[in-house]
Amino acid sequence: MASSKEIRGKIKSVENTKKITKAMEMVAASKMRKAQERMRSARPYSEKIGNIAANLATANPEYKHPFLVTNDQAKQVGFVVVTTDKGLCGGLNTNLLRATTSKLKDLETAGQKAEVVAIGNKGFGFMNRIGAKVVAHVTQLGDQPHIEKMIGPVKVLLDAYAEGKLSAVYLCYTRFINTMKQEPVVQQLLPLTTEGMKTGGGSHSWDYIYEPDAATVIDELLLRYTEALVYQAVAENMASEQSARMVAMKAATDNAGTLIGELKLVYNKTRQAAITKELSEIVSGAAAVG
Repeated sequence: MASSKEIRGKIKSVENTKKITKAMEMVAASKMRKAQERMRSARPYSEKIGNIAANLATANPEYKHPFLVTNDQAKQVGFVVVTTDKGLCGGLNTNLLRATTSKLKDLETAGQKAEVVAIGNKGFGFMNRIGAKVVAHVTQLGDQPHIEKMIGPVKVLLDAYAEGKLSAVYLCYTRFINTMKQEPVVQQLLPLTTEGMKTGGGSHSWDYIYEPDAATVIDELLLRYTEALVYQAVAENMASEQSARMVAMKAATDNAGTLIGELKLVYNKTRQAAITKELSEIVSGAAAVG
């Protein structure tokens, strides 16, 4: 059995850990509210630009943007993998990377090779470890996503698709559902489908007047639409990260409290045994003298 001094040291160590996890839980709760507000405010923009893009794409059938054309001949696919920069957020990254790896294996079985753009340090490190071809990456985004930081790396895949080098581009991120639930998502980013872009409204078509011309307007709009999808994915992932971290740190704090209780019980038992032993020694010594 461990000595009383060792047990006291363990109790002190766990108490210090509990203070850290409690502080991290409170910080995550504060950041979570801001991240959720940012994510929810971005959703209406993504939905509206999706409706406009879908209407414009179908309103001018004589011009087909490269993002709407299927490249069946290409033997490569692109992946935009959105993960966190930091850990201590439960199984958030593990679940997403497992889903992404499963999709990669399915495509490799079908004879397709993958190119990856990693957003976030955890995904970048994982993709390098499994030997995936990482063509670009961005890390250390901070607590607030900035679209200008992400667009450069993502544009590598968008340009490759426009040139016909990729058959598809997939966006992998963790969708925020509520504080207790986040789900990994692997969705097709390119080629864009009008069904995927339309999130509401009627099935009627619109007639547009283009200035300066249809190609310029549709090119710019569809590029902005794909950028909005990537930004929304990062915003959703950040909200999921803070929620998962808060839940994980609360569980760690609760577990530390339980462990401290158990260690104190062991300490009291050890101390009681030592006192009993000393008393019996004193009684035995007194009896021997008498």
